[in-house]
Amino acid sequence: MYEKKPWLKFYGDIPESIDYPRVTMYEAVMKTVERLPGAVAYDFLGYTASYRQFGNEIDRCADALASLGMKKGDRIAISMPTTPQGIICFYAANKLGAVAAMIHPLSTPKEVEFYLNSSRSRFALTLDAFYGKFAGLREKTGLETLILTRISDYLTGLKKIGFMLTKGRKIPKVPDDPAVRWWSDLMKTAHPPAPRADMHTDEMAVILYSGGTTGVPKGIMLSNMNFISEGMQVSAVGRLSEKDAILAILPIFHGFGLGVCVNACFMGGAKSILVPQFTPGTVAKLIRQKRPTFVIGVPTLFDALSRNPELQKADLSCLKATFSGADTLPRTVKERFESVVKQRGGTCRLLEGYGLTEAVTAIMVTPFDEYREGGIGVPFPDMSAKVVKLGTTEEAPVGEEGEICLHGPAVMLGYLDNPEETAQALKTHPDGKVWLHTGDIGTMDEDGFFYFKLRLKRMIKSSGMNVYPAQVEDVLYSHPAVSEACVIGVPDEAQVQRVKGFVALKDPAKAGPEMEKELIAHCSEHLIKWSCPREIEFREVLPKTLVGKVAFNVLEQEEIARLKAEGKYAGRC
Repeated sequence: MYEKKPWLKFYGDIPESIDYPRVTMYEAVMKTVERLPGAVAYDFLGYTASYRQFGNEIDRCADALASLGMKKGDRIAISMPTTPQGIICFYAANKLGAVAAMIHPLSTPKEVEFYLNSSRSRFALTLDAFYGKFAGLREKTGLETLILTRISDYLTGLKKIGFMLTKGRKIPKVPDDPAVRWWSDLMKTAHPPAPRADMHTDEMAVILYSGGTTGVPKGIMLSNMNFISEGMQVSAVGRLSEKDAILAILPIFHGFGLGVCVNACFMGGAKSILVPQFTPGTVAKLIRQKRPTFVIGVPTLFDALSRNPELQKADLSCLKATFSGADTLPRTVKERFESVVKQRGGTCRLLEGYGLTEAVTAIMVTPFDEYREGGIGVPFPDMSAKVVKLGTTEEAPVGEEGEICLHGPAVMLGYLDNPEETAQALKTHPDGKVWLHTGDIGTMDEDGFFYFKLRLKRMIKSSGMNVYPAQVEDVLYSHPAVSEACVIGVPDEAQVQRVKGFVALKDPAKAGPEMEKELIAHCSEHLIKWSCPREIEFREVLPKTLVGKVAFNVLEQEEIARLKAEGKYAGRC
């Protein structure tokens, strides 16, 4: 069935296949620079750069990085919010044949240490505000050169003054450090022109991080072709051109933000409106002022926007489409947002998609003129998808639940230094093709429309971000008072899921509000905020499976039953 691609009936004028250039990401972006030199490439809080200027910035940055000793095969950790510096450096490193490891700028020092060692990064780029997290890691990692930049480097006029008078003055002064180089100085200084490295389109170009079955983040190795193909697929489906603008709300350490809101935008020659920090009010204001044609985000974003007074005053006729991904889109959120759009002069719908970092990001989307309850859409051009019976490579009958598998140019190279997990995810099927086993359970109907059911892997999705229970549990277990710990995702209207911990203490008499506060504070020292439990329930003992493991599914069922009894359970997450 999958070879016939029944979903092609939904394509309309979207091409079934695309001719991808066998080049690097740098070269692909430079093709857009040549094609649309005067079009606006990005807008950052009012600072705009044309594609010609963007290309020049990338080349200047590459010259600077080469002067610091960066060469083909090197790794650079980019730990930035969605700003010009992070994006310019991303393509500049690619020009030199270096690999960009994208990490969350709010990562804890222990997480940064793990990422630097995992990626073997000699270089790192981050904000001056995060200097302290990196400075103490040079003896524990291979970090040699730390490039620091300021948010104000790309602010102009009153915005720059305002930032320096408010947030800027609160940032600790960076001491003299021979390992530190400043972005502004590097970009202003003339360096010898750096030649483009001889890098193949199928070589690893990017490392993005996801979670493993053990809860330890895995490095996902992605090639130039992975990013180019996925970007051109998104561009073709969205019919992107220089007349379009995408609101880049999602962060660039995330495949969705980097792959769709940035790279796909540049593949199509559209404008990326960079949003370094998200609040519903900020985004609503940007929609009013910048009038983007596409808004792409997670369900919690659209839920918050639909309730925002600023958006309810905006003219939304500019919107061609809005897309939700990274989590299941509740129908109530979809209908509420679409109602606001319609009231404010718009005609677009909120369309659900599907993707995963192992295929860069989005690789399916609901067609513009089609909606099916619970559906996640149809595959992009050149992407094949099928459902196989669990634990096999045998295709399941139409409508039968099984594991969603993917094949196509966006599928990853594998997991960094992890051949065992790579072999579990990438399997050669009887057709001779390598298929990505996603770990997601779903179905396909007779029209080739796919439906997501649940994740095989135990993962919590909070505000569109991945939370790995084993990682949180490890932190809880590290507290001296804890005997047993289990973490689950609890249905939550605002976050889709919130993190809840169940703990058995060595001394049950210590259970209470003060111990709960202490354990949550302990977690916040080691974990990003959305990974921290919002609440902790104490039990004398935790339920166990027959083999003695903590039965997290029992706790999940108990929690859902409790919420139902209280009238607070709205359905699946």
